[in-house]
Amino acid sequence: MTDPRIQLPSAAQLAVLGSPIAHSQSPAIHTAAYRTLGLAWQYGRHELQSADLASFLAERDEHWRGLSLTMPLKEEAHRLATVLDPIASESGVVNTLFRVTGAGDSAAWAGFNTDVGGLAAAIARENFDASHTLVFGAGATAVSAVLAARSLGAERVTVFARRLETAVDLAQHFDGTQQPGSEAVRVEAAELYLDDALSRAAQRETFVDASLVISTLPGGSVDWDRVATLGLADTFDVSYNPWPSELATRTEALRKRVAAGTGMLVEQALLQIRIFMNGDPALPLENETAVLAAMRDAVVA
Repeated sequence: MTDPRIQLPSAAQLAVLGSPIAHSQSPAIHTAAYRTLGLAWQYGRHELQSADLASFLAERDEHWRGLSLTMPLKEEAHRLATVLDPIASESGVVNTLFRVTGAGDSAAWAGFNTDVGGLAAAIARENFDASHTLVFGAGATAVSAVLAARSLGAERVTVFARRLETAVDLAQHFDGTQQPGSEAVRVEAAELYLDDALSRAAQRETFVDASLVISTLPGGSVDWDRVATLGLADTFDVSYNPWPSELATRTEALRKRVAAGTGMLVEQALLQIRIFMNGDPALPLENETAVLAAMRDAVVA
């Protein structure tokens, strides 16, 4: 429930930033939530590159309450945040900035990563098994995928990338880490593309016990004929535009379940709204069930 000690402004400015941004569904999703909550808050979008984020923040006045960050701004937002929540600190990724004091050059911004919790919640809603998760990609969203799988009790996570060295870097960073009170997770690296038939067969055999695939790769950017592990497990495709993706179509043809990234989009947005209202992603909203339903209704399939 919303903290009654927090005095919410009658009007506030928020926005999603990134490039490209015209396709973002965040304005519709957030606006639906604020209307359900009875708040006349305005949520827009701005096309922005990493080099321009610092000046953009410096130009925000006291009416600006928070920002959602998408690519390519997540690492720069991490660098610019005045304070970081534990998930943002560990991941090196910030997708949410909340103004905690001041305005303009004197503003202090708290940085959060709601991708991890949002992705974990979306996977849990699908009742997927994360015990041995294959992650396709090695960028900022892949980092969140590794941490989401770990939070869901994964014992083993394998990161696949087109450039093996990027997968190795990510795997080494998180191998042997753990959630409080849980066993350490084994994180390893593998090549996404294999052109030799014997190598593809051997790789597929190695990962035949996979329980879940999380793809963080942009739709239309992958030659799926070269991915040996395709169809080994139920799949969460972070991409959602267009839908069904080629990965979804191919995976369903192999009789595995597939979920779209719109689930993650809504769940991470819910955590952002908790932050923008309460300053805390763990503190539920009033009437949160109705808010979440309105957010889901706002998604364009």
